[in-house]
Amino acid sequence: MAHLTAQTSADQQFAREWAEARVGAFDNSFAARYAEHFPELHRLFLLVYGERADGLEALAELVALALRSWNERPGDLKALDAERSADPEWFRSERMLGGVCYVDRYAGSIAKIADHIDYFRELGLTYLHLMPLFRSPEGNNDGGYAVTSYRETDPALGTMADLAALATRLREAGISPVVDFIFNHTASEHEWARKCVAGEPGYEDFYLVFPDRTMPDQYERHTREIFPDDHPGSFIQLPDGRWIWSTFYHFQWDLNYANPAVFRAMAGEMLFLANQGIEVLRMDAVAFIWKRLGTPCESLPEAHLLLQAFNRVLRLAAPALIFKSEAIVHPDEVIQYISPGECQISYNPLQMALTWEALATRDARLLSQAIERRHALPEGTAWVNYVRGHDDIGWTFADEDAAELGIDGFEHRRFLNQFYVGRYPGTFARGAAFQENPKTGDARVAGTTASLAGIEAGDAGGEDRVVL
Repeated sequence: MAHLTAQTSADQQFAREWAEARVGAFDNSFAARYAEHFPELHRLFLLVYGERADGLEALAELVALALRSWNERPGDLKALDAERSADPEWFRSERMLGGVCYVDRYAGSIAKIADHIDYFRELGLTYLHLMPLFRSPEGNNDGGYAVTSYRETDPALGTMADLAALATRLREAGISPVVDFIFNHTASEHEWARKCVAGEPGYEDFYLVFPDRTMPDQYERHTREIFPDDHPGSFIQLPDGRWIWSTFYHFQWDLNYANPAVFRAMAGEMLFLANQGIEVLRMDAVAFIWKRLGTPCESLPEAHLLLQAFNRVLRLAAPALIFKSEAIVHPDEVIQYISPGECQISYNPLQMALTWEALATRDARLLSQAIERRHALPEGTAWVNYVRGHDDIGWTFADEDAAELGIDGFEHRRFLNQFYVGRYPGTFARGAAFQENPKTGDARVAGTTASLAGIEAGDAGGEDRVVL
C-alpha cells in the first residue's frame, strides 16, 4: 500500500507538471479539486489502461484537457459549480420535476424554447430534457442518436450559441438543461469514423475494425443481435471488405474505449457541453461501451470503471454536471450503474413498465413488490421516475419476482404486448408493436402516454389513468 501511495503521489506530480507546462498554472480551486479527485482518477485509469506503456502520458494529457476546459469555463458556471459543490445532493430535492421535449416539434428551434420558460415555471419544472439536437446525417440517423458532431447542433434547430444562450435562460429560471450524450457510438459519417476508415494516423484504433470474419465470428458467439432487421450480428462490412463493430444500426459505429485516446476525446466532448451550460448528461447505452472476447459485451466491469473515470474528470473541470444512466437491462443490473461516483441519477425503467402493467391488469402486486424490493438506492443518488419516454417499453420485470406471485413471466409479457397494441378484447390502448417476432410472440411496445392510456381512443377513463 505504501508503494502504491508513493507511486500515486509521483504520478500526480508528473501529471500536474505536464498539464501546467502546456496549459498554465493551476488556480486554487482547480488545485483543491485535483488533490481530492486525482488519486481516484489515477486508480481507475490504471485499472483500465495500466497495461499500456503510454498510460501515464495519456492520463497527463487528460489532466491538461480538464485544466484547459476549466480555464475556459464561464464565470457564471463556475459560480454554479461552487453552489452545487456546497449542496451535492441538489437533485434529490422533492421540488425536482422533469419534462422532456423534441425541440422541432415543441418550439421549432432551440431559441424558441425560451418562449416557453414561463409556462415551464408554471408547471413547476426544474429539469428539462431536450431530445437529440446534435448534427446528424440526413436520412439514416436513428432520430438523432447517430451523431456526426457533438459540438454542432442540427442546423435546422439553430446553433451551439443558441443552445448556450438557452441554457443560461433556463438556469436563471431554476431549470436544469439536460441533453443526451451518445457515447457508445458515433454516426458512420463522423469525422473520426472517416479518418479511421482512411487509416489516418491517430485514428486507426478509434473504432473496432477487423480485416476478415475471424474475430467477429468469435465475438458473435456470445453477443446478441439488437436490431436484426437492420443487420445480423454485431458487425457490418465496409466497402473494402473489412468489418466494423456496429451494435445498433449499420450507420452507428461503436467506439473503441480500449484506446485511451478515445476516452480523452469523448471527455473533451463532455467538457465542451458542460461549458455550454448543460447540467445533466443522459449517458446513452451505458451497458455496451466495453468489449471483451468470450462475453456478451454488456455491463462488463470496465463499463463501470469508464463511467467512474469520466465522472472524476467532470469533478475536476465542471463539478456542477451530473450523469443520468440509461441502462435498460435486468433490474439487478440497472442499480449497478448508480452511485455518487458513477451515475448520480438513473431512469427507473422497472417502475415505468410496471405502472403500465398495473393499469392493464388492475393489479398492483408486481409494482408494489418492485418498489419494496428494488427501489432502494445508495445515498447521494436518485431515481428519475417517469411515465413514458421516447423508447419502446420492454417488460423488464424479473421472472423470479413474477413467479413468486404465481405469474408466468413469458405469458404475462405476451398478454401485455397484446393489450397495449390494441389486440386484446376490451383494451383501451392504441400502441404499436416494435421488433415483433411472430414465431415467439416477443415484442416491445411503442406509444405515447395518450395512446397507451386510452386518450387517443377516446376512452372515458383515459384522462383519469394519466392523473392516476
